[in-house]
Amino acid sequence: MTMFTYCVRRRVIQIHGKHITRWMVQLSRPFCAQGTASSDLTTTLLKLSADRSFIAPGEDNSQAIRHGRSCVYGPLGEELKKNILEQWWTSVNRSKAQVFGINSLHHGPSDEGLKLVDASAIEQLVNADLSKAEILASLQQLVQHSSSVRTNLLQGALVQCLPSLDLVGRKLPFGIAEAGTCYHISDSSTSGIGRTLEWTEASLVWFCSPRTSSQWLDHWTRQRLKWWRKFALSPSDFSSSDVEEGELLRGASRGVRLTYRFPWGDEALESLWSMGDAELLKAHGNAKTKLQCKDGRKLVVPHVIALRGNVDWGLLAYLFNALQLEKKPLSKQRTHQRKVLKLHPTLAPVKVALDMGRGATVELRQVCEGLLTELLEGNISVWPGYLETPQSLEQLHSKYDEMGVLFSIMISEGTLENGLLLVRSRDTTIRETMHISEVKKYLHKYISANV
Repeated sequence: MTMFTYCVRRRVIQIHGKHITRWMVQLSRPFCAQGTASSDLTTTLLKLSADRSFIAPGEDNSQAIRHGRSCVYGPLGEELKKNILEQWWTSVNRSKAQVFGINSLHHGPSDEGLKLVDASAIEQLVNADLSKAEILASLQQLVQHSSSVRTNLLQGALVQCLPSLDLVGRKLPFGIAEAGTCYHISDSSTSGIGRTLEWTEASLVWFCSPRTSSQWLDHWTRQRLKWWRKFALSPSDFSSSDVEEGELLRGASRGVRLTYRFPWGDEALESLWSMGDAELLKAHGNAKTKLQCKDGRKLVVPHVIALRGNVDWGLLAYLFNALQLEKKPLSKQRTHQRKVLKLHPTLAPVKVALDMGRGATVELRQVCEGLLTELLEGNISVWPGYLETPQSLEQLHSKYDEMGVLFSIMISEGTLENGLLLVRSRDTTIRETMHISEVKKYLHKYISANV
């Protein structure tokens, strides 16, 4: 059954003859105009991202990721996204006790938000021999009985607050974390009809005493900014700022944005909101007594601190932050621009690339396969370059630098004779000789030192 989504805030459908106009709510601002230098850098990064399988080729994917939306990621992009989410989850889960993970439904019964509506049912209504009033009444009924898709993860955490209170013995504070896909309608200035867009949100909803909510907002602001900077090559590109009163989220008394300085300007990667107890009470039918907890001698309804992160903006921020353009002389007449993604060792999708030099092909490949198996068993991601068409060292190094590969290893005839191989570092370009038995231990030590 063909489906489409649209927003149903207040009265969203008007009939003019038999043409349907939908009034959309703009939830994201348009992409900022860029100067020449920033435009060149953006073009370079997006081309590299497509060439090296971070995003799938195509203008739609380029436009999606540069607007902070989910796109069709390639294998390396999906791995990078997974690594970011793993580190995010570890950060919020281990920073404080009593943080629980949940997984709420993408859609369900609701009177608000975006609705999933059967397009064929609307077509039948529009083409039916009915009056405007009858069409409008039928459309409203169709919308009313359709499922909603989530526009954020807050609601799922608010619903789970009550059973979680029993789990923690009604003691504050505690948190509920979740990551998943959310949806919204884009604004279209030409046709008046927006497109359904999606992005990956990472959410932590922190339930605390009303008297400590301000301190907790400050705490999580510091903690989250420190986390974003931890994996950055240039930490100063990440910053925080208070949200002005006129831009506060509905129901919030205070807000903070964590932003990244892109070539075209700042974009919010994460927002933190002090929500009070209004939204929590609303989610539970204003049943105040069911939500009360002990705060000293008082009974209080928990206050909510909501953290909402856009993982797709975060992924793009780390790609921009890691991109280095270095001029490398090839000869007196020619220079080469070395493009390298100096992604943090923990986030880099591929840690090691294995290649082999000329020589006894069968024996060298057996050594490569043995080392590859050993590294994979040690949870070190490996690129099997020895299976590809042979390339020059310069071509291999350029490729791996653009993929963000931490180390490339060359196995040669010498490895067969004495167990020695060459290990090249992405960041220093220095090649050093190492015994094959030391490689796994060396890589583990290097990666763990940067966690």
